Amino acid sequence: MKTAHIISHTHWDREWYLPFETHRHLLVKLMDTLMDTLERDPEFRSFHLDGQTIILDDYLAIRPDRKERLARHIAEGRIVIGPWYVLQDEFLTSSEANVRNLQYGHRDAAKYGALCKIGYFPDSFGNMGQAPQLLLQAGIDTAVFGRGVTPTGFNNTVGEPGEYESPYSEMMWQSPDGSGVLGILFANWYCNGMEVPTDPEAAKAYWDAKLSGAGKYASTPHLLFMNGCDHQPVQTDLSEAIRTAEKLYPDVSFVHSNFEDYVKAVKESLPADLSVIRGELRSQRTAGWYTLVNTASSRIYLKQMNHRVQTLLEKVAEPLAAFASSLGHPYPGHWLEYGWKTLMQNHPHDSICGCSVDEVHREMVTRFEKSGQVAENIVGDSLQAIVSHVDTSKFAEYGDGGAHPFVVFNTSGWVRSGTVSVELTIERKYFSAGAPDRLARELKAKPLPAGSLVDDRGAAVPHTLEDLGVQFGYDLPEDRFRQPYMGRKIRLTFHASGVPSLGYRSFAWVTGISAAVASGSGCEPVAASGRGLENRYLKVEIENDGSLTVTEKTSGLVFAGLGILEDTGDVGNEYIYKQTADGATVTTKGQAADIRLIEDAGYRASFEIVHRMDIPVSADERLQTEIEEMTPFTMREAGRSQETVRMDIRVTVRLEAEGRGVLVSAAFDNKAKDHRLRMLVPTDAVTAVHRADSIFEVAQRDTEPAAEWNNPSNCQHQHAFAGVYDDARGMTVANHGLQEYEVLRDGRSTIAVTLLRSTAELGDWGVFHTPEAQCLRACTAELCLIPHAGGGEEHAYAAYEEAYRYQIPWQTVQTEAAAGTLPSVHSFFEWSGKAMAFSSLKLSEESGDWMVRWFNMSGSERNLRCLASGANGFYKSGVLEDRREAIEVEGSAASLAVRGSEIVTLGVSFA
Repeated sequence: MKTAHIISHTHWDREWYLPFETHRHLLVKLMDTLMDTLERDPEFRSFHLDGQTIILDDYLAIRPDRKERLARHIAEGRIVIGPWYVLQDEFLTSSEANVRNLQYGHRDAAKYGALCKIGYFPDSFGNMGQAPQLLLQAGIDTAVFGRGVTPTGFNNTVGEPGEYESPYSEMMWQSPDGSGVLGILFANWYCNGMEVPTDPEAAKAYWDAKLSGAGKYASTPHLLFMNGCDHQPVQTDLSEAIRTAEKLYPDVSFVHSNFEDYVKAVKESLPADLSVIRGELRSQRTAGWYTLVNTASSRIYLKQMNHRVQTLLEKVAEPLAAFASSLGHPYPGHWLEYGWKTLMQNHPHDSICGCSVDEVHREMVTRFEKSGQVAENIVGDSLQAIVSHVDTSKFAEYGDGGAHPFVVFNTSGWVRSGTVSVELTIERKYFSAGAPDRLARELKAKPLPAGSLVDDRGAAVPHTLEDLGVQFGYDLPEDRFRQPYMGRKIRLTFHASGVPSLGYRSFAWVTGISAAVASGSGCEPVAASGRGLENRYLKVEIENDGSLTVTEKTSGLVFAGLGILEDTGDVGNEYIYKQTADGATVTTKGQAADIRLIEDAGYRASFEIVHRMDIPVSADERLQTEIEEMTPFTMREAGRSQETVRMDIRVTVRLEAEGRGVLVSAAFDNKAKDHRLRMLVPTDAVTAVHRADSIFEVAQRDTEPAAEWNNPSNCQHQHAFAGVYDDARGMTVANHGLQEYEVLRDGRSTIAVTLLRSTAELGDWGVFHTPEAQCLRACTAELCLIPHAGGGEEHAYAAYEEAYRYQIPWQTVQTEAAAGTLPSVHSFFEWSGKAMAFSSLKLSEESGDWMVRWFNMSGSERNLRCLASGANGFYKSGVLEDRREAIEVEGSAASLAVRGSEIVTLGVSFA
């Protein structure tokens, strides 16, 4: 006998084709109706609240008087919540953001005493390959999802069973490490049980079709019917509709079900021939048009803001706050939660993907700014707490006229060297000493004293000094009223060498230099000559058209034609790139560029390259007609306008003293519409696969798409980098917030990174104009080109480490010359392990222990060794920061074997 499991739900896009507050207006109506229905109809058993606890916050902000009533229904299991805080886009949010989403979702659900342990991904635009491992670590053994395996087309149409990787809607889904969960696909989408008729005649037609459709894919007699859809109101007469169905189909058991009961029943009936699918679910066995991957390039400025803020939170604020807490400073867990939740309000798939109406994305900018301010405040407090313990007293010996110490922090997981800039106030006059204008004049009249930058060993450090003049400033003491002052400021730029991982190195600007200051500190300088740059690792030559020829000196490999810009027309939408029918392309290849040396400081040298591109001003007039008439984008015939607009693109090419990558940044004012701009980096590697930084893995992907694929474009998601290597050569291209790339099938394995995409409409199910998605604004893009030898994974891992370091900003803080309990150079946490990628270090508020996470970039077992001064215990944990098996300790060090592709979290206790 078949059982029809009817699960009532609504898929609640928090914001999309309507702005957030309009969606919330509808949400409050839905929740009010839901609770009325639950109390009126005891046969209406339960409602699945879309797997995201933020819905509760959004509702109770308007209806705080309903909290007790809501909590009662949750406790009784009639409103089902969790496990996420928001339904994120998995590929456009960082590894740690995905974990925080799970952590805060669990924490919020625990307040109500109930939690749905289902990995719920109803509408993610593809699914991360490590999801099964993450879910299992959180005690979840089943995932349900709507995309990634089945060909889902316009209006969620599907193909025939033979076209799928799995013949059933049920399958086993494995992560790269071998962790596996039961995967259940919404093969008939998550609306296949919506609006069930109560009228017998209509119900007969409805259920004949629905039962047949669900039976087409199910591997068991338990058929899933999702009673709801996007923002779908509650079906208040569902009980009557079920009674009607029961009369019509006596051989089918109709149950108003929930996921717990449905999954339990499915597991008891699974056949032995389930398919096993592995890794990322990106709809590669499809025509290639509806993977929605081009949301990675929609409104790139949002992705860049997200990159900045989530990096500040997870790679800077959290570790610094943990270090400060070990010194007695209170851990700001409440502020971190607020910062993360504010950021994650931008992480739902219709938000971070940039595929909503303009009002939505304007509000996102404000949230990014708010979350970034929270992170910066945590960082500032933590830095001050730490440096108050750092011993900087020795710097007083190096200057008879005074010492101005500062500390440079490296919160990456690796020892780091690079160019650092710091602003110092070398003299202050507080307003209590007189009128501000007089104080400013007095400071301005004083000549800037001669001085030197020295490191912790007292050696002079080559640097560039900028006099910033007299500026207003103020202190905000915790025990007094604000203290405004006028201050004399300078900026120092220099090469910081060998700053310990998860630690710091101290420096000082000293005046009246004493004999104690030694000379000779520094590094082998960068040579700049003609149109070339060179350090000990790389040689860069700039060609007439602004392209780069880079020699990797260790191997002698030469990489030519790097950095060409390519602009094409785009008549797609916020979801999907579609080149104009004329195929018109504008390129800088062979076009003379203006090239000039703009910096030659020894520790760093830079060239500016100016490309003057004439870009078609927009698509031609046919596009607007095609949009208004809802012409399918694959059938659009619009070309590019004959009218052009000049776009000057200023590319800066930098090489640092110990840099293994070429730093490239581009700045331009976009004045054209309906186009895409990319930077091309040919690798000349001969290989069928490439790799990209994804969620807790370096994902290997096929460069050539599947046979079913007919989209000319084959763009993919990335986080920190994309790379290609073969037996002879390799190139890794790192980026800051540029999340779309494509490895071209051009015979050169060129990595094409999208710098800008301008579109005119939202797309999807209606006509929603989005003029701000054209991104007519000042734009920037930052990349790092890291060439390396081929011949094996180890060369690539070194490049990946460089790419991960590149993501994280240096932190600097000025302090006083004073004694302290911490040394002038220090690492709070040391570790080693080939092919291990550091991910995060934070404090667990429940245990007070440090939680440190890595993932194994390789597919083979590796060894991880850790050392934390003062630690008295190490143990393995999961992503929810629970205590698992203890790890044997030698002194303050612990070692453990890490499986290939394993995500490993260590708890470090100090009490």
